[in-house]
Amino acid sequence: MTSESVSPAPAKRRPLALSPSRVGDYNQCPLLYRFRAIDRLPEPSTVAQVKGTLVHAVLEELHGLPREERTYPTAVKMLKPHWAAMTAKDPQLNELVPESDFMDFLIASRDLVKGYFLMENPEAFDADSMEKFVDLTLPNGVPVRGFIDRVDVAPTGEVRVVDYKTGKKPIPRFAGQAMFQMRFYALVWWRLYDHIPEQLRLMYLKVRDDMVLSPTPAELNYVEKDLGRIWDAVGTDARSGNFAPKTSKLCGWCSFQKICPAFNGTPPEYPGVPPEFA
Repeated sequence: MTSESVSPAPAKRRPLALSPSRVGDYNQCPLLYRFRAIDRLPEPSTVAQVKGTLVHAVLEELHGLPREERTYPTAVKMLKPHWAAMTAKDPQLNELVPESDFMDFLIASRDLVKGYFLMENPEAFDADSMEKFVDLTLPNGVPVRGFIDRVDVAPTGEVRVVDYKTGKKPIPRFAGQAMFQMRFYALVWWRLYDHIPEQLRLMYLKVRDDMVLSPTPAELNYVEKDLGRIWDAVGTDARSGNFAPKTSKLCGWCSFQKICPAFNGTPPEYPGVPPEFA
């Protein structure tokens, strides 16, 4: 045994896969997809994002309690401990939500929790699973991955896939991405368990309204075909290294503007063809 220090093994790279978020990135702007999925560049968190993470964590814990304990006061009391855990893991969150803003942040988070309780009674049923991680390769060869907020299974076997949303409910003409997300998870469930969920429910806690879908085999087959098309397009770009920027109104919210060619920026050197497409 020598006295030379041994460098730790590099963290194992998670293989590329499509998720609703990554599909949305690629459709919005292929270069955005590259920065997030291939370069994996860090991005600053937003208050809206961390508020959503906090409320999701509370609802996950809530559904793990016995029915009689799933009350609104119990859920509200979970907010501060979960926030403390989040800031312990990432101290920069204290800068994003400084002490002077924390009470307003807490009130807004509490209002989202209240919105949940006004939409359903968690004492009336038991969730089958919460924050369920799914990871598989579809029959057409496309790898897919993601988290399902909640799955409910009725005593008679019907399946409901639920997703919590803490932002505004989109008007119908902008609801395509939300509906795609739910059909994506319905497809994944179908391929995993050979059962199409009877209901998909998006719960918009802020406005206390929902969107409910009942997917059909034809719809899910179309989603699967569309995922194949997108994965092929990602592969073409990955092998060439040419992920073209696509400008839109959403560019104003992009954290990568300074390195985007569409805004006279210079992207980092392409890290090379991912193993999935080599």
